[in-house]
Amino acid sequence: EVQIVESGGGLVQAGGSLRLACVASGFTFEDYALGWFRQAPGKEREGVSCIAPGDGRTYYAESVKGRFTISTDNAKNTVYLSMNNLNAEDTAVYYCAADSSPYHVRMALALGVMDHDWDSWGRGTQVTVSS
Repeated sequence: EVQIVESGGGLVQAGGSLRLACVASGFTFEDYALGWFRQAPGKEREGVSCIAPGDGRTYYAESVKGRFTISTDNAKNTVYLSMNNLNAEDTAVYYCAADSSPYHVRMALALGVMDHDWDSWGRGTQVTVSS
């Protein structure tokens, strides 16, 4: 059974930093594409970043490029999202997702947007940035 659990959310002041963690189990971690999405109140879910298996290519949404970094620790079956220089627009529930196909990362890099049709999802962790 696939399980995905996010942690690391919280309340932070504008300009501050947080690091989200997502621990996954039930599949071969290093063979899967991993992604982070977020959903703010009243808005649609948005793809933030993803990382491909194997070559580790990464995608970032324009809104977070240069401020967020996605990384993995295969020994811990964990994917991280390091977030710096946070602002109020980053306030959202952040979700981790996994999928066996590298298609999602390739398409995100080609089209400039992440699709939402990923196999497995966590329940999310709240990030609140106070201005």
